[in-house]
Amino acid sequence: MKSADFDNLRERMVQRQLVARGVRDSRVLAAMSSVRRHDFVDARNQPAAYDDRPLPIGFGQTISQPYIVAWMTELLQVGPQDCVLEIGTGCGYQTAVLARLARHVYSIERIAELSQQAALNLARAGVTNVTLEVGDGYEGWPEHAPYPCIISAAAPSDVPEALTRQLDPGGRLVLPVGGRGFQGMVRVTKQPDGSLKREYLGTVAFVPLVHGVERE
Repeated sequence: MKSADFDNLRERMVQRQLVARGVRDSRVLAAMSSVRRHDFVDARNQPAAYDDRPLPIGFGQTISQPYIVAWMTELLQVGPQDCVLEIGTGCGYQTAVLARLARHVYSIERIAELSQQAALNLARAGVTNVTLEVGDGYEGWPEHAPYPCIISAAAPSDVPEALTRQLDPGGRLVLPVGGRGFQGMVRVTKQPDGSLKREYLGTVAFVPLVHGVERE
């Protein structure tokens, strides 16, 4: 496919999958319009890159469907000066979208080969305001905490305490929560007194968040 064909498919995706379903944040829509999703999947999946579905990226992992990426990003309410912690780098697509909105993105991936591939994808896309790490997402990344925004692309059975500890007062954590199969999308907001407000926002299906690290 030609570059112009992908551009047309991406714009159609934004209008038919995102705007039509209620995504309204203009910065999120602009980021989704500019990040080339087809550059983050392998060649055989590129023709389907802008379809309304997740796609495999290897190691039993997927790139989330575009609507889910946009919806979660909108829920996170990322400001231009915010630093974001992302749990589950995957192929780097969500990372690239977040990088368009934030000052810096710190992203953790437990599978070393996926992290390496994401680094290549992000470099090809010209994304420079990201730092990648191979690590256990359950533990977060305390070195750079606290974060005003934390997002997870995999589902723990409950909200990890380490992530809420690393959340800035007033900050937001967006993640799917639940067992295998279907989970609930949750936004946790840390109140000024340190208490946590949970909002349950719908049913989703994500891969589970797994403890530990898988190196080569």
